[in-house]
Amino acid sequence: MSKVRFGLIGIGNMGKGHTNYFAKNEVAGGELTAIVDTNPERLEWVRQQYGDRFQLFDNPDSFFASQAFDAVLICTPHYDHPGLAIAAFEHGYHVLVEKPAGVYTKQVREMNEAAARSGKAFGIMYNQRTNPLYQKLRDLVSSGELGEIRRTNWIITNWYRSQSYYDSGGWRATWAGEGGGVLLNQDPHQLDLWQWTIDMMPKRVRAFCHFGKYRNIEVEDDVTAYVEYENGATGLFVTTTGEAPGTNRFEVSGDRGKIVIEDGKLTFWRLRVPESEFNRDFKGGFGAPECWKCEIPVSSSEGSQHKGITQNFIDHILQGTPLLAPGEEGIKGLTLSNAMYLSSWTDNWVDLPIDEDLYYEKLQERIQNSTYNKETRKLDHMDVSGTH
Repeated sequence: MSKVRFGLIGIGNMGKGHTNYFAKNEVAGGELTAIVDTNPERLEWVRQQYGDRFQLFDNPDSFFASQAFDAVLICTPHYDHPGLAIAAFEHGYHVLVEKPAGVYTKQVREMNEAAARSGKAFGIMYNQRTNPLYQKLRDLVSSGELGEIRRTNWIITNWYRSQSYYDSGGWRATWAGEGGGVLLNQDPHQLDLWQWTIDMMPKRVRAFCHFGKYRNIEVEDDVTAYVEYENGATGLFVTTTGEAPGTNRFEVSGDRGKIVIEDGKLTFWRLRVPESEFNRDFKGGFGAPECWKCEIPVSSSEGSQHKGITQNFIDHILQGTPLLAPGEEGIKGLTLSNAMYLSSWTDNWVDLPIDEDLYYEKLQERIQNSTYNKETRKLDHMDVSGTH
């Protein structure tokens, strides 16, 4: 194979974005050949923009049966990701899926199992993994520069959303239409990076989710979560869509200092000797380890973003390049959001791995009472741009 042909599922906001860079030939070795969407207006938009450049389909069955591509790029509503991915694997296609991996871990686990059976490439659109800031943090942690992790704190409150945003679609911010609020729509990237940069998942979670606190919606728009790790470290994750101005500050503290990512910069307060060593040897009444403030040089760009993940996926298929964002890892960030919901719903600690059956049961209760009519939900009939 000298080129990977892609079939795109869902031509909403994200689907249009991916189509644009494919049409401009901005990914080497990749070509978009087919698009499917059940919304006739969106298919007509493709015709007007690109003529007959792509094969167009109005239903997934004929799309999958066409063999007009080698890999699929899934850009549909969250609930549909696992089912479409499983169908693609069963038809022999490679799969690249938009984030989040799904709405609940039980369905995502089934998707991962289907991927393993297929032997096909599986990636997820965690485009923030291309960001030099988080790549450098991951490098500093994995190389031991920070020492053993002691605490993680992420305040991500700059996802401001007005009521008019939520009113723009009946599916928005509903359990039946979207499956969650700020944790599932705005924060999947941060939840992924939270565990990816330090290569650790918590052992238990205690969260406080406020549903419709600042906006007239049924899902959460304000969350504070506390986590504990196996090594004794702790973490805090604070997010909302109802504060202005917001903050985006990620702190990781370790035995050798503290790293902070904020305002596009990475600062390392590096201890000259590890805190544990200083504490062991220091005999004075008051004192602290010598600390150097280091501005770590990082590229000013935000990384190659969506195109970078797609290029990496192509290179993986054609050349065996390791995947930057393996699809199987999508379950990790989703586990964190599911655990936060379940902790809030049960008003208790949640151990990881979570009780998937209990989570599904609690989610179904909320779907039954959702204001969104599930029967109106069609393939990519929503605005599927998860972070816009």
